[in-house]
Amino acid sequence: MHRLVKSVFRNQQGITGIETAIILIAFVIVASVFAYVALSAGLFSTQKAKEAIHSGLEEAQSTIEIKGNIYGKMENSVLMEVYFTVATTTGGGSIDFTDTSANGSNLVIISYSDAYQIFPTVNWTMTKLNTDTPDNLLDKNELFMITVDLTCVSANATEEQKPGPYHRFQLEVKPPAGAVLVLERTVPARVDQIVNLY
Repeated sequence: MHRLVKSVFRNQQGITGIETAIILIAFVIVASVFAYVALSAGLFSTQKAKEAIHSGLEEAQSTIEIKGNIYGKMENSVLMEVYFTVATTTGGGSIDFTDTSANGSNLVIISYSDAYQIFPTVNWTMTKLNTDTPDNLLDKNELFMITVDLTCVSANATEEQKPGPYHRFQLEVKPPAGAVLVLERTVPARVDQIVNLY
């Protein structure tokens, strides 16, 4: 019987402790690599999400809004200037309204468009209403009146294309950082020298 048992297990070899340790170490190394890859991907995506949130907050904090009505100055029933007052939104950051139109590098760009023509940039000036600070930064609790010169719009336009009664147009105020302020208005049917654009 002893011979029979010995012959059955003659060519069988068991796994030794060292082989078990090598296999265990290999599993631990592979698991560590997978864990590192998973953690790195998670940290990378978290960092990208954080950057997106910060850029979104920066855009939202540098937004301007209109305070009050938008008025237009008419000459011979043609809109020549537009006046509106801007302020920062609640919790918004400062916006630089320095007028550097002499060298063509305004920080805030105002563009004009209607059904007939587009002007990527038009001339504008700024008047401080409730502050006398030396800088041209629109800060919290400050109001600036913007005067947009539209003489370039009617200079080369036909009578039909000139902004007159019932004419619908759009102004876009584009600060260096923050959302674009879009103003869509229509010249009223009855025009005086100064009209309220609706």
